[in-house]
Amino acid sequence: MSDQLPPCPECAQEFTHPQGALLVCPMCGHEWSADESSEVDAAATTEIKDSVGNALADGDTVTIVKTVKVKGGGGGVIKIGTKVRNIRLISDGVGDHDIDAKVPDFGQMQLKSSVVKKVL
Repeated sequence: MSDQLPPCPECAQEFTHPQGALLVCPMCGHEWSADESSEVDAAATTEIKDSVGNALADGDTVTIVKTVKVKGGGGGVIKIGTKVRNIRLISDGVGDHDIDAKVPDFGQMQLKSSVVKKVL
């Protein structure tokens, strides 16, 4: 278990303390297992949303909502409205890039979810 305990999932207070195998919140009295809190943390961090708050999933089609300058290689610009099909969500991207996709006219690259919008 890490030195810092997670906040209470009920009231979000950070005054939790261990009591046997459980974690307890003195503010609201909520009790939960430490394993349960790590599962909740993992589930919360895996959801990736686009620039307007839509949840993204593998295989979705998105459009670029902001002109993106491409660094390295040949350089260039990905224009607003470019449609990118069959995206793949990644957790180990460079910096805060969390989408891996094949962008038309540019090839395989990583994108930030903040510059795309899901096509509904």
